[in-house]
Amino acid sequence: MNRISTHVLDTTRGKPAPAVPLRLDFREPSGAWRQLSSAQTDADGRCLNLLPEEETLAEGLYRLTFDTAAYFGSQGIRGLYPFVEITFHARAGESHFHIPLLISPNGYTTYRGS
Repeated sequence: MNRISTHVLDTTRGKPAPAVPLRLDFREPSGAWRQLSSAQTDADGRCLNLLPEEETLAEGLYRLTFDTAAYFGSQGIRGLYPFVEITFHARAGESHFHIPLLISPNGYTTYRGS
């Protein structure tokens, strides 16, 4: 399995967060970030595989950036955090990362899911 997935939940509404724009980046040895993919969460607030087929889950730093301003703005809500960036380290031998994000207009939390 070679996969990076996410699930966004809106804790204010107590429901999944659909149509949240996001992107996945990889940090090159030079320190520059390279975009691997961009997507939107589905009706259940999920993106099942953000890692493109031609990419292998390599050891290094990955960054998920969620456009929470676009999500809350579509509901007429102005949140405190326009973007949420989650940077995580993939180590040799790991093949799957599930990174859930729980959001509200004034806060967020994340953890490593399964």
